[in-house]
Amino acid sequence: MAENIVMPQLGESVTEGTISKWLVNIGDQVKKYDPVCEVITDKVNAEVPSSFSGTISEIVVQEGETVAVGTLLCRIAVEDQAIPPVEAKPSAAAQDWGAAEMTTQAASNPRYSPAVLKLAQENNLDLSRMEGSGAAGRITRKDILDLLQGKRQAVTTVPKAEPPSKPSQPVQSARDIPKPSVPVSTQSAVHSPFNQADETIPVTAIRKTIAERMVKSKQEIPHAWLTVECDVTNLVRYRDRIKEEFKQKEGIHLTYLPFFIKSVVEALKEFPTLNSQWAGDHILVKKAVHISMAVATDQALFVPVIKNADQKSIFGLAKAIDELVKKAREGRLTLEDITGGTFTVNNTGSFGSVLSAPIINPPQVAILTVEAIVKRPIVIDNMIAVCDMMNVCLSLDHRVLDGLVCGRFLKRVKQNIEGYGTETGLY
Repeated sequence: MAENIVMPQLGESVTEGTISKWLVNIGDQVKKYDPVCEVITDKVNAEVPSSFSGTISEIVVQEGETVAVGTLLCRIAVEDQAIPPVEAKPSAAAQDWGAAEMTTQAASNPRYSPAVLKLAQENNLDLSRMEGSGAAGRITRKDILDLLQGKRQAVTTVPKAEPPSKPSQPVQSARDIPKPSVPVSTQSAVHSPFNQADETIPVTAIRKTIAERMVKSKQEIPHAWLTVECDVTNLVRYRDRIKEEFKQKEGIHLTYLPFFIKSVVEALKEFPTLNSQWAGDHILVKKAVHISMAVATDQALFVPVIKNADQKSIFGLAKAIDELVKKAREGRLTLEDITGGTFTVNNTGSFGSVLSAPIINPPQVAILTVEAIVKRPIVIDNMIAVCDMMNVCLSLDHRVLDGLVCGRFLKRVKQNIEGYGTETGLY
């Protein structure tokens, strides 16, 4: 009996994954724990290991397909099970008949992945009249994208033709869409869902899940916002004085973020309800302080977690930040790296933002952003001084938190940030 490999759950809230690459082919020998494929989710890129030793007998889900957790990915014939011999390759004519028969069978009981269905619905494609390149003629996401790319090229590159003598019918199916090398009429262009100036960008599994979680957060969590202004002049001078020496000694850059996270975790010790979760009939105050932080790449937004951030020095936080950012940008984040966050700190000031209203990452109850540091004239003791100023913004879950405790929390964060100076220890 063949053993099954299914889509694993690669995170607390992960419901689906996309096969980015198969590392094995049918007939390959694998050992237990050998990786068989690479999977992309909204949180992490991971390899799926084999749970058995044997031979790959069937690959069910193709590269580029998005499937739910628990979906069958492939089958493995265990070592004591015989593998049927591979049949001789049929002639071209036999292949044509076989393809037609396979398409008919697939059409009678079609299976489409969520990504395929979404693309087809968005582009008014009739999947029942389209032939796929997947197993048993199954239509893959790549088939849809190749087809849409061909349709865009046909519309935009073919010169205008004379109108047909008889009005043509609207395009109703995927098979009716012409290939790039086949001339099309202007009537086809009229009925195309694309305009010459438009571009269709497929929604990746990561982007889809981010969208779903953000919509869920806004719909379920009553957000409220607070902002305080911090004078970071002393911190700026202190960091400017020690950053080069720190880089030479430790091999990493000393950014402002570890100072800000240190200020936050010290305040969380005093106001632990901000380090909690809404659990319906009770509020769960978390003892451990695990700080989530956003890391943006060209492809997606990742939120790795600094574990036990309250137990780390500024140097320890700087080292943890540097490691997690590198892993996120190189696609090496593990499940351990992206789970368990209890409070989020985002450095939105790194791209020039001066004010934010961030969306809370459930089940957390608050998220804090540190904004850009800018020089502004400030009145101090009835005198005008030019200082380095920065806004700190907090979004809170009003089911759990009220303005009073959050105002006190932000006041403590402000005091901690403004207290940095030449006497601040890094270790």
